[in-house]
Amino acid sequence: MDSSNGNAPRPGTAARLLTGRREPLDRICNIIRSRTSLAVFLMAGPGIGKSALAEAITERLSPEMIVLRIHGSSSLSGVPFGVLTPYTAELTAEDSVSPVAVLRSVWTYFEKLKNGKDTPLLLVVDDAHHLDDASAGIVADMISAGWASVVAAGRPRPGLPQPLDQLWYDGLADRVDLRPLNREQIEEVLAHILDGTVPAGTVDSIWSASGGNPRILDALLHDAAEQGVLAKRNGIWMLLGPLPSDGARLTAVVSKDLLRRRPEEQEALKLVALAEPVSRKVIEDICGAELVRTLLDQQTLVEGNGSPAVLRVWNAVIGEAVRKSVSVSRSLQLLEKLRAQQEAPPSSAEGRLRAAEWALECGLKVAEPELLEAAATAIAGFRNRSARTMAARVQDPLLAPRARAIQARALFNEAHYAEAANALDRCWLEVTDSSEAAHVLLLRIAAHQALGQPVAAIVAESRELLRQAGLLQGPSSARPAEAESGTPSHSPAYPDLGRPWQDQMLHLLELGEAGDHNALGEVVQDIRGRNPAEPADDALRAIGLALHSHALSAAGRGVQGLDAALLAASELPTLRDGVFFFNEFVLGRLVMDYLAVGEWESAERELANYAKEQAAGAACFNGGVQLLRGYSLLRQGRIERAYQLLLPAVEALRLNDPLQLFRFGSSLGFYVAARLGDAAQAARLELDYKGATTGTPANELLAKAYAAAAAEYVARDGKGLASIHTLATTSEVSIREGMNLELLAICWDLGDHSVIPLVPALAGKVEGRWAAALLTLARNWESEDADALMDSAANLEASGFVNLARESYARASTVLEQSGERRRSRQAIALREKCDHELGERFREGHFIAAAPAVHLTRREQDIVELAVQGLTDREIAQRLMVSVRTVEGHLYRTYVKLGVRSRDELASALPK
Repeated sequence: MDSSNGNAPRPGTAARLLTGRREPLDRICNIIRSRTSLAVFLMAGPGIGKSALAEAITERLSPEMIVLRIHGSSSLSGVPFGVLTPYTAELTAEDSVSPVAVLRSVWTYFEKLKNGKDTPLLLVVDDAHHLDDASAGIVADMISAGWASVVAAGRPRPGLPQPLDQLWYDGLADRVDLRPLNREQIEEVLAHILDGTVPAGTVDSIWSASGGNPRILDALLHDAAEQGVLAKRNGIWMLLGPLPSDGARLTAVVSKDLLRRRPEEQEALKLVALAEPVSRKVIEDICGAELVRTLLDQQTLVEGNGSPAVLRVWNAVIGEAVRKSVSVSRSLQLLEKLRAQQEAPPSSAEGRLRAAEWALECGLKVAEPELLEAAATAIAGFRNRSARTMAARVQDPLLAPRARAIQARALFNEAHYAEAANALDRCWLEVTDSSEAAHVLLLRIAAHQALGQPVAAIVAESRELLRQAGLLQGPSSARPAEAESGTPSHSPAYPDLGRPWQDQMLHLLELGEAGDHNALGEVVQDIRGRNPAEPADDALRAIGLALHSHALSAAGRGVQGLDAALLAASELPTLRDGVFFFNEFVLGRLVMDYLAVGEWESAERELANYAKEQAAGAACFNGGVQLLRGYSLLRQGRIERAYQLLLPAVEALRLNDPLQLFRFGSSLGFYVAARLGDAAQAARLELDYKGATTGTPANELLAKAYAAAAAEYVARDGKGLASIHTLATTSEVSIREGMNLELLAICWDLGDHSVIPLVPALAGKVEGRWAAALLTLARNWESEDADALMDSAANLEASGFVNLARESYARASTVLEQSGERRRSRQAIALREKCDHELGERFREGHFIAAAPAVHLTRREQDIVELAVQGLTDREIAQRLMVSVRTVEGHLYRTYVKLGVRSRDELASALPK
């Protein structure tokens, strides 16, 4: 693995690159060149990049204009004509305060600069909000008289001095407001700064932490790289932990901001940062309502929704950095001041969490029930360090078991699975409340699974420990049928709902491992029908329904599986406050169910909603989320886009794999790398796959199939294909008809048309749109009816099965060519190419593309291809043409398809003459 050494962002790189916001830069320069307006006011908050953009404007226009720069200063804001002193040095003391004399002196200076030439003048004023009114009046007069064009950069609050503002009101100046960077801009910046792939999870975390502020972004990137938090692994930039709030650069940014503020503003900001979320009324009572309004106007503080109103620092990382800048003694003074004003503890759980953290930071004692509540709130927000710190202080024998479980979940979140398992081994039998104990039991099993232990062994050990603890009766908890035969009994009479809930939970996990949807359905139905319900029944229903849904989908009953998964999701609101990750457990199965039936958009909607609502859990579960996204794209035939997600997903899972998906993910990565001809990555991912711990049975079967297909793409010796055929005949796959159909589709994609006659019988038994689409393609393929193939291709394309439509068009073109209908054959080829474009593939089988009519490249495609042939990289082309790297890649992909080539090396010979 490579690290970040030698690849860290260069000082100031982010700020400089952010000046390349082409739209505002181009717009302002065009206004100045065309003289449609003699002044442009560039407005932005602190750190947004207005000074850097002003510098970029200066650099671009210097060859065309005489550029003069003025810097406003808070120290000179009260001195009339203070910033103009360099141009009025020859004036007498009396004349130096005369507007007319100053104006003449500035004009004389300008004339000397021009030296008789007709070169236009450009005055660039930075920090124009600090200009005194007299200097602002001179600048306004120069604009009105047409002496010079002006670019004035300032902050919206307090705003520009009145003489400049008046020009805008009178329509004599344009205004450009510079906003914080959006996610796409952050992604583009990171692509330029970091040499390698920056996955979506890394982009999201950095965007969220920086708030789109370039100054904070620059500081965070340097601090994260310096501390090893941002590191390059196998060419992919990963975050190995939370972005640091105590780095040298971010600390300097925060310190500088605090020093330029009035003392009363500093105190208010520190108080809010230490207490957030904190009642607005309390802060107003302490600091004054006018001061709070000022900080809100400056957007230094933000007000949350709800009643009563609460205040926060505008950016969470900045808030943390401000807290760390306050000494313990000063923090204690502020805490006492706040407590004297508060009539009651904070009303929100988050507020009580912060109150407990603050008290501990000041060395004060916190009651153990309050500590336990705060630790539970912290772990729900994935604030792992805080949760561990507070839970470790709980010593009350009645509270300690739950506290240890919270510590274990924090360790689990951080991928310390062995430590988590050890902690849970010590406490899981001591948690007496069955609703809490169900969480702890499941988390213990998950921790041991993450260590590579099979579920069957964990279940057997758990039953024995429960028996020793007196929670199960008899020498063993095996059912009579099992005791005699050694195999699971699927009788609906078991589990006897009078048995302990622990035994019922373990039985559900056994049935889920076996993939027995019939037995699972019977057991879940019994649990759901129980009246009155028991405290652990919420957990039993959620787990049972989720496992049942997955088993149904694998068996080809995807529609029924979706119903079960949605029912499992309906149980989640009652399970939010425990230590087990029910939300993610159910989500994974729900998404897999959507994919099984071909509902791609629904799967993506669920993943997008989760990512939006559970952003704090990205470090723990983002690898699994991205894997599911990549798998969805793979199922749709969008192989290159899948590759872009699967490689980072594998690296994320290497760091943190709570759902045991690494082996499955590495098999998918191996498959797409081999299919795209990336031999080096394929070899590495093959080793990852072979060295990984076996996952859940259903995922393990799919992993074997995709790994065998990848091996076939690499070697083309028939061995991988034979392995898939063998796997399809095993009992584990034969009972899973939905999975069996996916194996046939993999073989078909490998070019094995011998499986096509097998598809109709199997697809007819599998529920969902995807199976129906595959059934239509198989029937028309064998009929060799070109009209039917063309019609079905159009329908498949309209239904979202573009990869199947592509194959139908290809088959139709072959049939039409063989029957002598060459014109229609070429039409089918063109439609197939359209599918290729939509899927984003660079190439498919060359003989189809070679048969296409003469190609036509757009002007942009010609420009990009010409530079590519010269040897420029995608990034260099993007910089030369002032477009994004993604735009370059897209045009090249389409050009490859049009020309029937596979690489840049083939471009020159394939270009139209």
